[in-house]
Amino acid sequence: MPEPVVAAADRQVIGQHKLRKLLSSPQTAPYLFVLPFIISLLLFFLYPVVSTVVMSFQRINGPGDVTFIGLRNYRNLLNPHFFNAVWVTTRYTFWTILVLIPLPLILAVFLNQKTTWGRTFFRSAFFMPALTSVIIAGLFFRLAFGEQETTLVNAILGIFGVKPVVWLQNPSTGILVMVLLCTWRWLGVNIIYFLSGLQSIPEELYESAAIDGAGPFRQFWHITLPCLKPVVIYVVTISVYGGYSMFAESFALWNGPRSPGEIGMTMVNYIYQEGFNNNDLGFGSAIGIALFAIVMTVNLIQLWVSGFFRKEAA
Repeated sequence: MPEPVVAAADRQVIGQHKLRKLLSSPQTAPYLFVLPFIISLLLFFLYPVVSTVVMSFQRINGPGDVTFIGLRNYRNLLNPHFFNAVWVTTRYTFWTILVLIPLPLILAVFLNQKTTWGRTFFRSAFFMPALTSVIIAGLFFRLAFGEQETTLVNAILGIFGVKPVVWLQNPSTGILVMVLLCTWRWLGVNIIYFLSGLQSIPEELYESAAIDGAGPFRQFWHITLPCLKPVVIYVVTISVYGGYSMFAESFALWNGPRSPGEIGMTMVNYIYQEGFNNNDLGFGSAIGIALFAIVMTVNLIQLWVSGFFRKEAA
């Protein structure tokens, strides 16, 4: 074999050895492990966020037909449709939090008791709706809460002499159906969160409290609730995000983003309507930025009120 070829082969082997040594070194290996996450974060989060902010200052009529229009899209947010979407979404989020914090907490306390009959079965049963397609669940609720006398809910109410209710044509009953659908789907998930928190509380605390004469209610108020505070803050935080980002439930209940009198027009529905139905991606992006600001503001307020940002005495 000629000398230059041997030298080239040796250099290639030495280069491969150095590369393997570099990749397996303690200084380099951690960055290689997190590299897929960093790439995913840049491509699927940071780039869409930056792109949305840029698009919110543009008028987009199609590929290649983009014009910067400054703050015009944000000025256009000051319209009745946007304020109605904010109001509907805020009401929906408020009622879901009001239901999906205390109810799963109480159920989790009962399911955490070893004396509760069939607790394993009920844990699975409560969690099953979370595995159901939201579109299928929305279609079922749309049919069950129909306006005819023969629909499921009206037929049950008719047994007690209640006249048929037009559920999906009224603002109050429309919100009620959305909250019931959300409760049915996410009750089991929140129960799992609270169960995980309950099982991390030492039994010795309850035994000491029982020796001191504290009953079940005092134990719940002075031991369970304080120990579950981090879990409650977490559940409230994700509930705020989930409430303001609700889309599929409303879309399935009213068979599209539009609803009678916009009673089911949530913020994300409004983004969908303006961005895709009306082909105004710039205005839809501005709505998305406004939604992001609202969610961040609400979450920061609730975190501040709950003492998350304050040091509390142990």
